[in-house]
Amino acid sequence: MSGYQRGLVVGKFCPLHLGHELLIQRAADACAALLVVSYTKPEFPGLEPARREGWLRARFPQAQVVVLDDARLATLCAARGVPARTLPHNDDEGDDHRHFMGWLCWTVLDLPVDAVFSSEDYGPGFARVLQQHYAPGAVAHVSVDQARNRVPVSGTLVRQDPQAHSAFLSPEVRASFVQRVCVLGGESSGKTTLAQALAAHCGTGWVAEYGRELWESQDGVLHYDDLLKIGREQLRREAIAAGQARRWLFCDTSPLTTYFYCVEMFGKAEAELLELAGHGYDLVVLCAPDFPFIQDGTRRDDGFRARQHAWYQAELARRGIAFVNVSGTVADRVGQVAQALAVA
Repeated sequence: MSGYQRGLVVGKFCPLHLGHELLIQRAADACAALLVVSYTKPEFPGLEPARREGWLRARFPQAQVVVLDDARLATLCAARGVPARTLPHNDDEGDDHRHFMGWLCWTVLDLPVDAVFSSEDYGPGFARVLQQHYAPGAVAHVSVDQARNRVPVSGTLVRQDPQAHSAFLSPEVRASFVQRVCVLGGESSGKTTLAQALAAHCGTGWVAEYGRELWESQDGVLHYDDLLKIGREQLRREAIAAGQARRWLFCDTSPLTTYFYCVEMFGKAEAELLELAGHGYDLVVLCAPDFPFIQDGTRRDDGFRARQHAWYQAELARRGIAFVNVSGTVADRVGQVAQALAVA
């Protein structure tokens, strides 16, 4: 049975790490309802509100999550008919933050709390201010792993090098810090070999081409509806692999390729597939068609490969997507990509 009606956890969560997750889970287990609030002023680069909100909602779907910056707070106040305020600065006095949270919970959100959970020494004072100025009843403070014995990490430490401290991040959060490298190329241009070689060189993972897997499982037949399925599944597998990758994830193809084949085979494509084709990567690599063409029974011919390569060049340019051309042996190509990634 839950000990409190509604608990409150407040933090920057920049980024959300396993120490935060321990705190939030303890609060969730002890309360009938849970409110999680995240704000920081100033913001940290790459840790914008939308990203933090995504992490919190993915990890704690049962909680009410409110992630704020000044613009979001103004919108929230307008929707509730409350005069707007701005967020307190990170360096402001502790009582400024405590009174801000009391105003937010009782006036703006209309979500009174009877317990505050924290891993910091400000917790008792926080609960005391809420009880004295906002709550009609008692507001308890519950301390969780304040000595950091269970999870010896801090947000400051993780921000310095998320990859070095990735063991303290859940897969959903870890994936946000993985750089995705997409390897494109015409048929028989060595992209699969390169993706595998790059993953081995960098000690990380790679994502195989789902379209080929489906094609083989269906005895060499693809239907129109299969192409959208391929695009969706390719990105789903990327997302899963990113949660296990180390610093980089190498992707053999992308939905852009699926879009090309859909139009090539059927003369049209679903709007969703066109949207998926715009999925972004940290680096796009285009393999030159300078490998000997190998006909494995699934490919068209060398002329088609050249046309496909030209299409990639034109389409990437049209979309304003920068890419790295690679050529030569596999070792040459690995070196060219490593240089682009500044990898030894």
